[in-house]
Amino acid sequence: MAVESRFVVIRNGVEVETFMDKKAADEYDKMLDMADNLTEMFAKSSIELSEDMAEELSIYLAQNREDVLIALQAKKAKPTKPATKPTSKTAAKTTKASAEKKLAAVNDESLSEAS
Repeated sequence: MAVESRFVVIRNGVEVETFMDKKAADEYDKMLDMADNLTEMFAKSSIELSEDMAEELSIYLAQNREDVLIALQAKKAKPTKPATKPTSKTAAKTTKASAEKKLAAVNDESLSEAS
């Protein structure tokens, strides 16, 4: 016989979602709490939104809270990892090699013109 743990998110007596992982269930519950708070905020504002639109917008904002915080400048965006830059030694070698190739090309041209 197998034993399985499940974590159920319940809102207003209704089972909303079931998770196998407690952390995922807690995160989802927290997102729903944020969405509820946003819905209340919209209801108190002068913005005219239907109940469905306010709920949909609230859930969207709660699900994308990191992007919202960045847009509000309340949080800095995570820097993207830049392409690997050559080290100073590698750059110096590359520059020296390029200079030597150019010098060799100039010398070859000079020799061809002299002939």
